[in-house]
Amino acid sequence: MKPMVAIVGRPNVGKSLLFNRLCGQRLSIVEDTPGVTRDRIYGECEWNGRTFTIVDTGGIEPNTDNEILMFMRDQAQIAIENADVIIFVCDIRTGMTASDLDVAMMLQKSRKPVVLSVNKMDSIGETDPGIYEFYNLGLGDPIPTSAVHGHGTGDLLDECVKYFPPEEDDEAQDDVIQVAIIGKPNVGKSSLVNRILGEKRVIVSNVAGTTRDAIDSYFENEKGRFNFIDTAGMRKKSKVDNRIEKFSVLRATMAIERSDVCLILISAEDGVTEQDTKVAGLAHDAGKACIIVVNKWDAIEKDGKTMDRMREEVRRDLAYMPYAPIVFISALTGQRVDRLFDLITYVNDQAAMRITTGMLNNVLADATARVQPPTDRGRRLKIYYMTQVGIRPPHFVVFCNDARLFHFSYQRYLENQIRATFGLEGTPVKLTIRQKGDKEG
Repeated sequence: MKPMVAIVGRPNVGKSLLFNRLCGQRLSIVEDTPGVTRDRIYGECEWNGRTFTIVDTGGIEPNTDNEILMFMRDQAQIAIENADVIIFVCDIRTGMTASDLDVAMMLQKSRKPVVLSVNKMDSIGETDPGIYEFYNLGLGDPIPTSAVHGHGTGDLLDECVKYFPPEEDDEAQDDVIQVAIIGKPNVGKSSLVNRILGEKRVIVSNVAGTTRDAIDSYFENEKGRFNFIDTAGMRKKSKVDNRIEKFSVLRATMAIERSDVCLILISAEDGVTEQDTKVAGLAHDAGKACIIVVNKWDAIEKDGKTMDRMREEVRRDLAYMPYAPIVFISALTGQRVDRLFDLITYVNDQAAMRITTGMLNNVLADATARVQPPTDRGRRLKIYYMTQVGIRPPHFVVFCNDARLFHFSYQRYLENQIRATFGLEGTPVKLTIRQKGDKEG
């Protein structure tokens, strides 16, 4: 699992600008208004040979009644709990404030390593003596940084990398399948984990990191080694339904980031709700292998066609993920829970499948012979060749004469032909269209 670095601080100290500088791309919206970054935003970063995840958080206002600011503070708290290292950003222009002290106390309570960045030190030359007052925060040496110009960012990352867990741990985890159990509140996520851990107990331990808002449970049986990431049991009790929904979606995002396979739990009693489609969409967009798990099947009155009807409803409401297998279980009685292990292993292997360029181009030749590529104003799409460039999800690049002629419907047709030949069940497929030559537009 990649180490995680969280960037925190009060509003408007330049966290998002620093995040963009470290990631090397504009992932965060940068605007000179407090509270623009409300949710956490993730990026990937590499330094000194280590790859890690970096999280930009909304500003922390320690004492506030404002609904949005409270939500942002809770977001930052979740990021802090999940981080291996925290970069605490302060602003040299405002100097140390009472809010900075409050945030520093909050960070000290987390017992996580904290690297102190004093930002907006944009002029080169002598260090602004104002930096020395930040020693009062009790967080060690402040590092002068300029997110605008990039000064000091190397020193900042050097300091962060010192606190990363050793790399060998990641290698030992390679054959453990990370399984996120996601879904709206009350669909039985925790019950499923308890059923799995309670019934076939071989090696069970709460892996380090149970303070995460997603709780990890390691489990091993004859089918393989699994780490179940349960996102339940941590809902914020709030009168604002919208906030509860946001929290469950954000918890799901966190678990999805770390997972190989997502079990999308849906209640058989409720069917597919709007929130289910949102949560499932997160897993789909992240390119993760997915299994749709219809839970509480024991609570449904059935006739001979109940399962077929439910399957049709799920397929209709989650039409964007026709590749995901559907399984009907009861966490309460244990019905069909055993089948999950084979399915998890299967879709995990499918997501990691590599297909040779030769085999892909045989499928391509066959597909284009069966259904001619589209034409537009007398110009026909010519597809030269296809190759696989990535896994998890399988990512294919198709080279053609004119990308504008490559209609979405023909892309979908090609994807279906690839799936018909190679399976790829349970995983999204990514198709990138490239144009030969330098014709733009």
